[in-house]
Amino acid sequence: MSAVLSPERRRAKRRAAWRRRRLVLLLMSPWLVGFGVFFAYPLVANAYLSFTHYDLLSSPRWIGLSNYDFLFNKDPNLWPAVRNTLWMVAIAVPLQVIFAIGVAVALTRAKSGAGFFRTVFYLPTLAPPVAATLGFVFLLNPATGPVNTILGDVGVANPPLWFNSPSWSKPALVLLALWGIGNTMIIFLAALLDVPKHLYESAELDGAGPLQRFAWVTLPSISPVILFAVVIAVIESLQYFTQAYVAAQIARGGQAGDSLSVLGYPEGSTLFYPVLLYQQGFRFFNMGYAAAMAVLLLIVSLAVTVVILRRSGRLVHYQGMVR
Repeated sequence: MSAVLSPERRRAKRRAAWRRRRLVLLLMSPWLVGFGVFFAYPLVANAYLSFTHYDLLSSPRWIGLSNYDFLFNKDPNLWPAVRNTLWMVAIAVPLQVIFAIGVAVALTRAKSGAGFFRTVFYLPTLAPPVAATLGFVFLLNPATGPVNTILGDVGVANPPLWFNSPSWSKPALVLLALWGIGNTMIIFLAALLDVPKHLYESAELDGAGPLQRFAWVTLPSISPVILFAVVIAVIESLQYFTQAYVAAQIARGGQAGDSLSVLGYPEGSTLFYPVLLYQQGFRFFNMGYAAAMAVLLLIVSLAVTVVILRRSGRLVHYQGMVR
């Protein structure tokens, strides 16, 4: 049989390959349409608007790099908002990961009631962020909240003012974040249960104690999950908005004042970068400037993620996940 195909066979093969490609495109079309409409187009449009003056009422007017010049050199609120955001990244992210791992380890070692406690720690994640923040503002109310009432009963003379104090507002938001670590805890719990038992047995035979087994067996085995949790937590912290916005609004109690003092209450301590972006876009209708801020946030989030992934090579042991 000749190895050279006839023209008819070649045309038949091309038609069959084209039919397969059309089938693949047809099956992928819902995702492609959704990606184009809800991600690609808004991303490109946002990048274009960042070079324009746009207030939603008139057509965008091209102004080049003016928005970025004002963002980096003239906006007096940018760097306070950046510092507040970086504070959340540096403090809240490690505490969330450590607390989630601690809860997961405790659940794996529980002799009884593990299912009940797993449900108890997971339930807070089902609460809407607005409702959860309202609850925490009530609990931490410095005058009537039960937390300060209990602290006063046990002898604390000057309990914190929490959301009404610039020194305690961000720690209060961290407590709220720790209360809602259910999703991360479940991921860590699944990873811990997947660690091969023979690794613990080998370490125990070598004389390793509980802390040594945790440091040299547990952590390396779940290191890919830790990396995933850190990346997700960092991205969420860079986009931290809802809880800070609601807490500032409710803690201020609807008092009169300029929008900046309301959003950053108290004293700008809750003015995070996404809150400032919201203020510029939806309070002042500086949509072009808000688009430039969004582009910067995207670039920073992408850069931080790439740095974390590149720097994690020596700390993450993927072979530990293989049985």
